[in-house]
Amino acid sequence: MARIENAVQWLLLIHQLPAHPAYQRVKLHRRLQAIGAVAVKKSVHALPATEDTLEDLVWTAKEVEAAGGEALVCEARPLHGVSDAQLRQRFDAARDADYRGLTKEIRDALSAARAETREKSPQATAGPASSARIRKRLAEIVALDFFGADGRAAAEAALAELEAYLMRTQQRTSRAAASKTLTLKDLRGKTWVTRRNVHVDRMACAWFVRRFIDPTARFKFVDPAGYAARRNELRFDMADAEFTHRGDQCSLEVLLAQSGRRDPALQAIAEIVHDLDLKDGKFGRPEVEGLRQLLSGIALASANDNTRLERGGMLFDDLYRSLQGKPATRRARA
Repeated sequence: MARIENAVQWLLLIHQLPAHPAYQRVKLHRRLQAIGAVAVKKSVHALPATEDTLEDLVWTAKEVEAAGGEALVCEARPLHGVSDAQLRQRFDAARDADYRGLTKEIRDALSAARAETREKSPQATAGPASSARIRKRLAEIVALDFFGADGRAAAEAALAELEAYLMRTQQRTSRAAASKTLTLKDLRGKTWVTRRNVHVDRMACAWFVRRFIDPTARFKFVDPAGYAARRNELRFDMADAEFTHRGDQCSLEVLLAQSGRRDPALQAIAEIVHDLDLKDGKFGRPEVEGLRQLLSGIALASANDNTRLERGGMLFDDLYRSLQGKPATRRARA
């Protein structure tokens, strides 16, 4: 019988794993969920036939074989037991379940954002949820929605409502912050206070202060519980601080905005620190993982906060110069 290429719609993964260790079955189940495969039989999973799904199933088969199991990837046309329409319904059902879960999460986030605004005032917050993380999750579901499940429309509408609300609130917050922009004179000659055991955001804030605000700035590390600022002190990245997280902004973003400094390289660093500190992937900066490893190394190498600031400052200096694309000889303190 001649092969009819256009009739091939499905790829099947037929697999068998050893009984032990049991975690390999859990790992395989999560992998199949991640690529959007649905079960046809107990050890048979299907995907619509594309170049990408073929690659996914071949890699999954190799993982099964590496775990001591057996796997076969093949093209198939359903002739008995299940129809094309029934397979499509299984995919739609799986994606609709994903969309329902995400839609509920979005509506919960919107309710929480509205509640927080009522409690604190319209200028106080941009909402507790990051729409960027939710949009990323929606994109992941859409990528696996091979046949256009009905639940997508409701999820997209809910997300649009959340983003519109957060944007309005953020605009109010930004206007309030802009009205409070501080001059260098307001910020110099101060002791900058933050929590002990400084890490990502606090190291970045301290670098920014010394590099662009006050080269002779002093830093103080405290237990934040009940600490009240004293005369000539400014707090950052701690409860009730003058410069700390606001809405979905990290402390460096807030400090940069209120200092009134406009610099593309600084904005890039603020985005990197945001992604690293808040872990929401809002800006998708590629430098995040490398900076995470370097800052973790500094923290592991020394428990002394001043030493961490010194070493972190050199690291951020080099990152800033790299983002500017300028040689070291052109570096100058503000």
